[in-house]
Amino acid sequence: MRVTTREMRTADRAVWAEMRAALWPDQSFELHTAEVEEILGSGDAWGFIAETADGVPVGFAELAIRKYANGCTTAPVPFLEGIWVKAGFRHQGIGARLVDHVGAFAAAHGFREIGSDVEIANRISRRAHLGWGFAETERVVYFRKTLNGGD
Repeated sequence: MRVTTREMRTADRAVWAEMRAALWPDQSFELHTAEVEEILGSGDAWGFIAETADGVPVGFAELAIRKYANGCTTAPVPFLEGIWVKAGFRHQGIGARLVDHVGAFAAAHGFREIGSDVEIANRISRRAHLGWGFAETERVVYFRKTLNGGD
């Protein structure tokens, strides 16, 4: 199957929000739409889309510049904030194509590495990252303490 990847534009915002909602279903569609608008106007975050030859969107990836990323040796560092491929199109190299496109984009902007993270229980994504050429660097446990009676 022929799939192309490219940076997303303003005209892609509706489909981008739909794909984000599929990846992060716990957030409202309105929040996804607002975040897409924020990314489009930010200058330090981007979305990339994978499409079939007839223009059907089948996946996306988001990249943002972070001040630092655990395990990375440079700062600031581009960070793979999310990647998703539509069911039925998985295991066909589309995720790898998106990661390659993101990597080429970051390299063209002078960066030498990309950070990413995965929830420890998400074995599928951990295997995918290894297959895409990422190396596990460290594991962390996050803590939270509420203040002044907050939730």
